[in-house]
Amino acid sequence: MSCGDPHETDCSEVLDHLYEYLDSEMPPLDRDKFQHHFEECSPCLEKYGLEEAVKKLVKRCCGQDDVPTDLRAKVMGRIDLIRSGQAVPEHDVATTSATTSQES
Repeated sequence: MSCGDPHETDCSEVLDHLYEYLDSEMPPLDRDKFQHHFEECSPCLEKYGLEEAVKKLVKRCCGQDDVPTDLRAKVMGRIDLIRSGQAVPEHDVATTSATTSQES
């Protein structure tokens, strides 16, 4: 997606990292750069607003549920593997999904 106007930060970069922005998981300089982009790009601002609303709705509807400790540990382990550049075994995904589905 692009609005067609030139920006210091490309629309595709902003949208690729939108959830990092929403979750405040990016450095302050990047947050400032994204904020500036939203101020001058109405299509990206609209997308941001929609995603923010969805996130708030999910939190309101599901925010009271406790995450099982073992599931949290598995997810955090995967995130660590991905961040370190290590390969993530595919069989773990199926096992984790099946286990999670059965627990529900």
